[in-house]
Amino acid sequence: MEFYLWGVILFLGILLIWLFLKILLLKKSAREIEMQFSARLKEDTNVLIDISCRDKYMRKLADQINLQLKELRTQRHRFSQGDLELKEAVTNISHDLRTPLTAISGYLDLLEGEEKSENAERYLHIIRERTDILKQLTEELFRYSVFSSLSKEIKFMPVILNRALEDSLSAYYAVFKQKNIHPEVSMPEKKIQRMLDFDMLLRIFANILSNALKYSDGDLKITLKETGEIIFSNHAANMDEIQAKRLFDRFYTVETASKSTGLGLSIAKILTEQMNGTIDAEYCRQVLSIHLFFP
Repeated sequence: MEFYLWGVILFLGILLIWLFLKILLLKKSAREIEMQFSARLKEDTNVLIDISCRDKYMRKLADQINLQLKELRTQRHRFSQGDLELKEAVTNISHDLRTPLTAISGYLDLLEGEEKSENAERYLHIIRERTDILKQLTEELFRYSVFSSLSKEIKFMPVILNRALEDSLSAYYAVFKQKNIHPEVSMPEKKIQRMLDFDMLLRIFANILSNALKYSDGDLKITLKETGEIIFSNHAANMDEIQAKRLFDRFYTVETASKSTGLGLSIAKILTEQMNGTIDAEYCRQVLSIHLFFP
């Protein structure tokens, strides 16, 4: 009886050791799958998940994940190709529109020098106004397609955010005066320096300020913090929270901004992320705030 009892204990001990080793191997396989799966999602590679464990269930799991990775890779390539073709088409179309628009503007200049009736003068003014809007939208569309399809080499250099912001505001002085907007600017005395592309930063500021001119109810507050965050705030009674969050969507426009393609903030978002920054919008108590941050 005692011999039988010791046999059972020995058997149970061996079984526990086997189960313990089995669990360790399964955990190791699970970690391998997790790490490789995460790596495959980040990389554009044909390498599939491979595990060292011989357990048929874990290998079956790995095989199923590999099937999904193949499908995901196919869809990703199809999307990338379609997106690239669309951007190339937009670039070509917007570029082709420039030539006839330039010709139209030239003939309009000639017509303005001719003797015209009062009605003809009024019609010509309307045509000129619509042509200028179309030129502006075509140019904005062209710039967006170029920015989003070409990988611009970023020239990182030490940039003082205070100075760059002052330069941008100075460039918009005449427009602010025309719109009767007096920006309220708050900056720290300390120079806030970041490694950025200066031209790209000015482009971001220009697009954000242009957006403020479109939606502002007559005010603009700009705050630069020592953390590197820049906040552009203005009252915009005709907006809501949903519209504010969609301002960075391509081609999205609020109805009041009928002369815009809705690409300005999309371009700003692309450029900001290329320099490892973040940009977001929030709407609270009829105040629209654009938060730009470079860590």
